[in-house]
Amino acid sequence: MVGVVVNVSTVLLGSFIGLVFKKGISKKYSDAVMTGIGLCTVLIGVQGMLKGENVLVAIISMVLGAIAGTALDIDGKLNGAGDFLSRKLKKGNGDKVSLSEGFVTASLLFCVGAMTIVGSLNSGLKGDHSMIFTKSVLDFFSSMMLSASLGIGVPFAALFVLVFQGGIVLLAGVLEPILSAAAVAETTCVGSLMILSLGLNLTGIGKFKVANYLPALLFVPFVCYLFEFLGRYIPALS
Repeated sequence: MVGVVVNVSTVLLGSFIGLVFKKGISKKYSDAVMTGIGLCTVLIGVQGMLKGENVLVAIISMVLGAIAGTALDIDGKLNGAGDFLSRKLKKGNGDKVSLSEGFVTASLLFCVGAMTIVGSLNSGLKGDHSMIFTKSVLDFFSSMMLSASLGIGVPFAALFVLVFQGGIVLLAGVLEPILSAAAVAETTCVGSLMILSLGLNLTGIGKFKVANYLPALLFVPFVCYLFEFLGRYIPALS
């Protein structure tokens, strides 16, 4: 868990620095920065989507994730927590703190991708933390920029990093057969679809309840395994 602890620490430190700088940025510049972050988030989403090779895996995972996330009302619960923090943390000018937007955006950017999954598996199976250490440096700078524009929700993403990456590290022996190269690619694709939606939200183009799709990430490996199994008997699915 050494690599995960380091990664969580860099996210928290970077977020703290970003929040300090945020206090000195006027709304005009803050809005401009947020639009820029949104456009970059769209780019990251598009690049990641191209990693997928089976669109049916993405469709099924997103549908199952949407059903589960809507039933659990993840977006509503996060927004409720954000409203609570807004009342506690808003400044004199009435600016609202968006916990949900910052938390979901940062969580997906920090935890979706091959570096997260492969690095966590290497950490759990071999004790090799080098990839997670490299990722930690990248997340440090990313968390600074995100928290400066998205606010208090970003440091809470450290909890997601701890649970998600920590879970993979602790269960590496069990998850290794499930998280095949195909599963990692499709997880990146599905997560990047959500990142694209977040980018559209940040630019003001969309109003997607992205948090409700988070369970889709859990369904991807199992859908990939199902397709691999069925592909033995139905070649068109392989």
